Amino acid sequence: MTIPIRPGRRGRDDRRFDLRATALFFLLLAVALCVLGFVVRTAAAAARHRPSWVVALVMLGVAVALLSRSRWRRWSAARGARRAARALEEAAAEAADSLGGGPAVFEGGRPAGPSAGNVLPDVAATVPVAAAPPDEEITEPLVVPGPLADYAELDPDGFEQAVAELCVRDDCRSVEVVGGAGDLGADVIAHTADGLRVVIQCKLYGEAHKVGSQDMQRFGGTCFTIHEADVAALVTTSDFTAPALEYAAECGIVCVDGRDLEAWRQGTGPSPWQLARAEP
Repeated sequence: MTIPIRPGRRGRDDRRFDLRATALFFLLLAVALCVLGFVVRTAAAAARHRPSWVVALVMLGVAVALLSRSRWRRWSAARGARRAARALEEAAAEAADSLGGGPAVFEGGRPAGPSAGNVLPDVAATVPVAAAPPDEEITEPLVVPGPLADYAELDPDGFEQAVAELCVRDDCRSVEVVGGAGDLGADVIAHTADGLRVVIQCKLYGEAHKVGSQDMQRFGGTCFTIHEADVAALVTTSDFTAPALEYAAECGIVCVDGRDLEAWRQGTGPSPWQLARAEP
């Protein structure tokens, strides 16, 4: 049986001090320092006597450095772009293989091959578009509201939307539902056909919950000064207390209770701006 013997490490005896190499190293270092000192002295003398030359040489060196740096950046950017394009091509090929078995080839805006039958048809080619007569002016039609649901089944946002639909039905323009947090008392803002700005606050209350004077005062403090209303109206599914009606009469706010709202909805009663014209 033989046991392999690993060769031992060579000792440090071969690293002997070489006096000749050391002396040569220090000699070369001294020569380099002398040359460097001579160059520095020459540059300092030239800077004193010929400063324009020194500036020109410095600018030339900076320009060469910047040019080399820009070329390196462009080369690096080009290499990165090539890598990105190669990665995108590989990803597209893998996606095409996983979807339809092979890369898709597009012809005329539609994919060719066996998977072409799975593509949805062009909507513009299947839906006929009626061309307007050349002499007829195209106007944007008004939004006609559908049948309104029972107010008791609506939430406050739905009630505001229902009141806005009544304004649209009665030829108002620029109807907006602005109710929500920070609305400052305005839920619906509309403009009548003759240019009046109508600001409406909507209160979806039950029959036992009447609109009080505090609700009316909060609305009265913002409808004219903040929202610049020509006609301010408070529309509710309930009724108003006597102090609320007195405050509304003093401020010129139109009160539309549940009966007036139902008549407005059915078309048998006036709108809030018509009530404003009728009131003294």
